[in-house]
Amino acid sequence: MKMLLRWLLIFVALVALLLVGPVWILASNQVVTDSPWSSLDRSSAGIAPDPAVSSEAVVQVYSARAYNWRGAFGEHIWIATKAEDADSYRLHQVLSWRRPTVVSSIDTPDRAWFGNPPTLLADYRGDAATQMIPQIEVAAADYPQAELYRVWPGPNSNSFIAWVIREVPGFQVTLPVTAIGKDYIFNGVFAAAPSGTGYQVSLGGVVGIMLALEEGIELNLLGLSFGLDVMRPALKLPGIGRLGMPAKVLGG
Repeated sequence: MKMLLRWLLIFVALVALLLVGPVWILASNQVVTDSPWSSLDRSSAGIAPDPAVSSEAVVQVYSARAYNWRGAFGEHIWIATKAEDADSYRLHQVLSWRRPTVVSSIDTPDRAWFGNPPTLLADYRGDAATQMIPQIEVAAADYPQAELYRVWPGPNSNSFIAWVIREVPGFQVTLPVTAIGKDYIFNGVFAAAPSGTGYQVSLGGVVGIMLALEEGIELNLLGLSFGLDVMRPALKLPGIGRLGMPAKVLGG
């Protein structure tokens, strides 16, 4: 009985530790929880090349804090593509309120995600982007869980992005530690890290470990991750994200 109580106390303490970051994000009002989605900022951040000025092909990956209380825990990630000489961008993402959940549509590539500004994670141009775009479209169409969405532990919008990245050769992206669902591995427990610089083991996105040059070391417990980046020194915490140098924007 004492042993059971001890393990129960350890489990409760672990859960409390994992929730410190998200609770702090909520308490410090770093995410908007009291405004309707229709009133929140969805304007462009001015990061993506203007199609009217730049004719080259572009593939970019963006992340932003999720809408409402979910933003205290994680990020929403999407892929923006523009073919050579195209006059618009196409966004590839998973939306929880849609069935099928995968949406590939013409849209503003770098717009705020319901009040939360975007961060550029990867930026591919020219020939590299031209080769990737049709492969990204095929991978998005072949996503194996287009009819299923689970906020935790996945598959969700970030599981989709990680799937596409792994399906497209040369597509390397360092996903943020707060991208809940990125560690959900389809059809197995072992996979390459999204950056392509290491590997990870994950049991249903609930428990796992990642070792990679770009991501560093990440431990996933109950779907929330924390870790340490040595190459670009930073502490990575649940809810809070990176404390230290920003991750490298991969691309070519």
